[in-house]
Amino acid sequence: MESLRKFFAQPSARRIVFLLLALLLLYSLRHMLNLLLLLFLVTFVMGRLEGIVTRKLNRLFPVSPIVVNVALYVLLVSSLVYGIFNYAPKIVSQVVDMINNISKFLSSSQNDEVVQQLNSALEKVDYQKYLGSAVDYIMKLGKWLEIILFVILLSFFYLLQKNKVVQFTMKLENSKIGWIYREFDYFGTKFVSSFGKVIEVQLLIALFNTVLTMIGLWILGFPYLFALTVMVFLLSLIPVAGVIISFIPIGIIGYQIGGFSLVLWAILLILIIHSLETYFLNPRLYAHKTKLPMFYTFIILIFSQHYMGIWGLIIGIPIFMFLLDVLDVGKTEKSG
Repeated sequence: MESLRKFFAQPSARRIVFLLLALLLLYSLRHMLNLLLLLFLVTFVMGRLEGIVTRKLNRLFPVSPIVVNVALYVLLVSSLVYGIFNYAPKIVSQVVDMINNISKFLSSSQNDEVVQQLNSALEKVDYQKYLGSAVDYIMKLGKWLEIILFVILLSFFYLLQKNKVVQFTMKLENSKIGWIYREFDYFGTKFVSSFGKVIEVQLLIALFNTVLTMIGLWILGFPYLFALTVMVFLLSLIPVAGVIISFIPIGIIGYQIGGFSLVLWAILLILIIHSLETYFLNPRLYAHKTKLPMFYTFIILIFSQHYMGIWGLIIGIPIFMFLLDVLDVGKTEKSG
């Protein structure tokens, strides 16, 4: 008993026990993964926006963070409602039409050798299964809207009473489970500073890619711009692999409406945009982060997708960066 007490008295032992308990808790809540991840993302992003807007406005006139928080959430909900009633039907219609059109094109172009080679390559990855899954996700929009509204409401009340929540939680520090609070505070700080900031960077890069890609596709005369906007944004959240995946439908549509010449223009457009991202945007946003080699990126994406599905492609890299931060990887690197 005494040896066990000495073991748990060590900080490293408590840290390991806390991590195991956290993993066990996350596993038990795996069915709520969509809700938990969206709650963190919305709360983190809205909290950052609140801080930025409050600081900017305070230079002009004093303003309460509560007022800024309420204004931001009113704007968010208004935009969501406006988008649902004005753009959601168009997006759903275009996604379904685009999927059906691509499927018919691939199955009907029997005399086109290029299309047949592409079709045989896609059949190896069972593209019909993924297209069907996309339609299923569209049909589940009602459930997703319910989750999103609940997340918005919960994150709003957290940010509205953030100071009170923190003060109340700090009371646990001097309780009988104080060690759990201290470990939670340690890992929570690490999680926000690494995982949260990497997610924030991924969102900014996805927005950058989507805006420039849509402008380019509009100039090239592509149809289904609403559907392609949603697809490019979501796939841009997947590092490296998202570019390759998003180009498959873009390339097929380009070949369908303009042949090889339009496909080449689309390739040139994607290369220019991602060159700007790689050489201009990434160095600025990831200046303080450990840069992962492409080999590591693909390995992480493969394993995270296997264990966490679609969410793994989005949060696999941020989780890995969080683990690097916890293990102090890169802290001893010398500059120059």
